[in-house]
Amino acid sequence: MKIFAETERLILRELLPEDAAGMFEMDGDPEVHLFLGNKPVLSIEQSKADIEFIRKQYIENGIGRWAVMEKSTGNFIGWAGLKLIKEPINNHHHYYDLGYRFSKRFWGKGYATEAAIAVRDYGFNELKLNEIIGIADTNNLGSIHVLEKVGLKRISIFNYGGIKHHWMKIEKSV
Repeated sequence: MKIFAETERLILRELLPEDAAGMFEMDGDPEVHLFLGNKPVLSIEQSKADIEFIRKQYIENGIGRWAVMEKSTGNFIGWAGLKLIKEPINNHHHYYDLGYRFSKRFWGKGYATEAAIAVRDYGFNELKLNEIIGIADTNNLGSIHVLEKVGLKRISIFNYGGIKHHWMKIEKSV
């Protein structure tokens, strides 16, 4: 098991097949998916398939979303990480997207910001990226706030799947 980053309260490690129950708890919750197309997963098999899809990204792209574990309990609380986006979105492609998703019972604890800072730093320090992108539904004020707290700036608004989203970006400081 590879650990990519550690913070005061969190361990960010590769997603493993045994994370399926935690993924299902998170992705089966309609509130978690409110700003993600309103399509919560309906079976643990979907969560297992999602984990395998992400694990393939580790091999194909050298990066993918990571499991976020709470140090004090060892609980799987969600995922965070960078994803290489190869297909065109908002007239951009081959960029790294900073993302995160947490089970509702772990919301409001600052974990998203803590994990996003670790992901941002990994992208700049380990992957030597020049910029990192974030995309958030314009109504998802919590996610926009997290992205801004870690330094991303709102660049434009674009239509993504029929819904207005912010295109946000942070560039490596020289």
